[in-house]
Amino acid sequence: MGIGGHVGWVGNCIANSISGLNFEEHTTFGRLRPLHTNAVIFAFVGNGIFMGVYYSLQRLMKARMFSDLLSKLHFWGWQLIIVSAAVSFPLGITSGKEYAELEWPIDIMITLVWVIFAINFFGTIIKRRERHLYVAVWFYIATIITVAVLHIINSLSLPISLAKSYSVYAGVQDALVQWWYGHNAVAFFLTTPYLGLMYYFLPKAVNRPVYSYRLSIIHFWALIFLYIWAGPHHLLYTALPDWAQSLGVVFSVMLIAPSWVV
Repeated sequence: MGIGGHVGWVGNCIANSISGLNFEEHTTFGRLRPLHTNAVIFAFVGNGIFMGVYYSLQRLMKARMFSDLLSKLHFWGWQLIIVSAAVSFPLGITSGKEYAELEWPIDIMITLVWVIFAINFFGTIIKRRERHLYVAVWFYIATIITVAVLHIINSLSLPISLAKSYSVYAGVQDALVQWWYGHNAVAFFLTTPYLGLMYYFLPKAVNRPVYSYRLSIIHFWALIFLYIWAGPHHLLYTALPDWAQSLGVVFSVMLIAPSWVV
């Protein structure tokens, strides 16, 4: 065997060794990427949101949470959802929709857990001993209401088995609903709750009131109104009508205003 043959043999051995590390289809990019994105967004960031809300809301409302039982159901229910995602994605059980890959049984579980969280949250507001609703609570409210609407509308599907369903939307309508959801998952799951936490923890950290409460109110309403319309900027130069694409671009540019306000 010549030098070329030896090199080829070594190359084949290395290639076979590397391919053996892939564990076949269970660790391919298409299965690990949704596992990664969901772990970062809904597991890591999600638990951070709930922790911050439970900590700050009781102090802002001067009242304990509405129900300790609902708090525990919320915590364990959310961890069960995370484990379900960690198991189902490597197995290829997915709806194929960005940031909404979980199949319909887990989607229903998410809805139930979110309702538990909402009841606990609004119940605490009702029983509060502090009359004023600080701006951080406004951001929490926007998060709870909007995420519920986004999740339910985008997840509407027709199940054909326990592990497979098809979206009720089709074509460009499906794309528009998906990126209305995807963009606003960033807006109302990754942004508004943490802005609310910032409005609580930053003044506490520096031991000073927020610089301008009026600006914080302007910031809230500007962000809530503008962010929800910007989803079509994910679908530029597609079959989406030009007016919808232009709407997404215009509102995306206008988002500079609330960003600078904050």
